[in-house]
Amino acid sequence: MSTHTLSAPLPRLWTTRLAAPLIALAALAGALASPAALGQDAPYDRVQRLIQAGEWTAAMTEAESWLSQNPRDPQMRFMQGVIQQQRGEADAALATFLELTRSYPELPEPHNNLAVLHAAAGRLGEAREALEMAIRLNPQYAIAHRNLGDVYLRLAENAFRAALSHAPGLPDASRKLQAVEQLLAAPASR
Repeated sequence: MSTHTLSAPLPRLWTTRLAAPLIALAALAGALASPAALGQDAPYDRVQRLIQAGEWTAAMTEAESWLSQNPRDPQMRFMQGVIQQQRGEADAALATFLELTRSYPELPEPHNNLAVLHAAAGRLGEAREALEMAIRLNPQYAIAHRNLGDVYLRLAENAFRAALSHAPGLPDASRKLQAVEQLLAAPASR
């Protein structure tokens, strides 16, 4: 697969932090022995609060502690990947999300986050493929659709730049490149 080098910063792609399918899957796996069922604070809630507070080290410690006893827990593994991603540990996050896509190929969220990492590294083709898989798995996954649109914009920008480098006077290419650049420069709203 070819990789693409970005000429400008990639628009912010949205990541999924917690997902209902992961919560449901984890609930099925450990419903009877869950800390919440015993009246304790669920580990997912604690880790999520730490993530939201930006307390990455504490969140990772909690996640790793839980995973030492429940190594196949997809929800906590997903949260671990999010923590790694937020801490700038792209290689570790990539490995975590890739392993989740292999272990739980039916879950779209790891594919989305894998795509975000690919796009950030300039691997737009791989990002596109991962997002297309996320959308095949969940056609209503709005964040994946939005991210795919951002990847297509970056691919369009690269294509127009290449066209203009080979034929600077190519009709409409400059205008289209400017339109794409304006879209990419627009601030992201959440």
